[in-house]
Formats: sequence, C-alpha cells, structure tokens
Amino acid sequence: MNLLNQFWNSTPAQACAWSLATIGLYLVVKRIYRRWRRWWQTPLALTPALLSVLIFGLHIPYREYYHATSWLVVLIGPATVAFAAPIYENRALIRRHWPILCVGMIAGSGVAILTSWAFATLLGIDGVLRLSLLPRSISMPFAMDVSRDIGGVADVTSVFVAATGVLGPVLGEFMAARLPLRSAMSRGAMLGVAAHAAGTAKAHELGSEEGSIAGLLMILVGMLNVFGAAIFTWLR
Repeated sequence: MNLLNQFWNSTPAQACAWSLATIGLYLVVKRIYRRWRRWWQTPLALTPALLSVLIFGLHIPYREYYHATSWLVVLIGPATVAFAAPIYENRALIRRHWPILCVGMIAGSGVAILTSWAFATLLGIDGVLRLSLLPRSISMPFAMDVSRDIGGVADVTSVFVAATGVLGPVLGEFMAARLPLRSAMSRGAMLGVAAHAAGTAKAHELGSEEGSIAGLLMILVGMLNVFGAAIFTWLR
C-alpha cells in the first residue's frame, strides 16, 4: 500500500493521470457536442467545468493540476507555428481582398480592445486584471503571448479567451441571422475576428467559405495583435 501511495503521489503518475483525465474529458465532451450541439455543451465550456468539479471534488490544488498538465500548454507553441499553413493555402484570397481584410482586422481588433477596456472600467477592474482582459478576442496561443507582453497574467487571459469562445459563437449566430450580412466573407469575418477558434468552428457550420474566411482572419488578427503588443512594450 505504501508503494502504491508513493507511486500515485509521484510526479510522473500525477502527470499521466491528469493528462489522461483532461484529454479523455475533452474527447467525451466533443462527442456529446457533435450529437446535440447545445451552446453550453461546447468543449471549450463543458470540459473546464467538468475538470473543475473533479479537481475540487478530490481537493486537488490547482497548482498541482497545472504542473501535471503543463506539457499541454507547451504545445501552444507548435500550434502557433502551424497557423502558417492556412495562411499559405489562402494566399490567393489574401492577395485578392487584402484591403478589406486589413480594414476588418484593424476595426475588429480596435473594437475588441476598446470594449474590453470599457467593460473593465464599468466593473471597476483595473491593473493587471484589466490588462489580462484586453486580448480576450484573440486565439489562445496569441492571446497568452500578448498578455505577457503588455503586463497581464496569461493564465487569467486564457479564462477570458475561453469565456469569449463560449459566448461569441452564440451571439455571432444570432447576429448573422438578423443583420444584413449578405456575403460569406462578412459572416465569416465577424465570427473569426470576434470569437477566434470557437467562432471559426461556428462559421464552418454556416458554410465552407465562411469557415475559411473566419480561420484566416483569426490567424491574421492574432499576428496583428502580437505585433501591436511588441510595439506597445517597446514604447512603454
């Protein structure tokens, strides 16, 4: 029994157990969402909720869980590099529509940052927490880097990004059905710029062209904000 307890409390065992729990829950939730497609059943919303119940139920400190699954966070780096593939695949689209894409990126990023700042001011949020809120509409790999560059906390930013990913597609689908957005580009741009990866997934449900536009703009907006954050850090 002592050997079993020592093995369970060892770092490799904890890493294996919590990594399997995280990945397993995600795969289960993904299957559930494919079958019923309720907004609260999205993997981005339901997986963290179930993990939280499991962690609190077993009285496991968050720091212990984080250390056990930190290798998953490391994979964000390769995921960021992989974003180059869709940009290359859609290079003809970029060349053809680059002026309107640039306008959409700048306008969308500006509105996202200003509304985040206004929301934080309205709720009395300031300091590091306010800075952590600003990159909420950027895809997770980019958002965490931007948060670190501007003085925020990357872990807190990831929570805001996840919340945006849950609410963004719901509001985006509602607006796409009611606003006079006649082109696939406008519908895809709205979801990709405002709700990053989750919005892109919803755009693919509307149509393949909407999904391509959303994915492209999600990546370009992330790159634009990383560049902007670097300039902000240099000027500061």
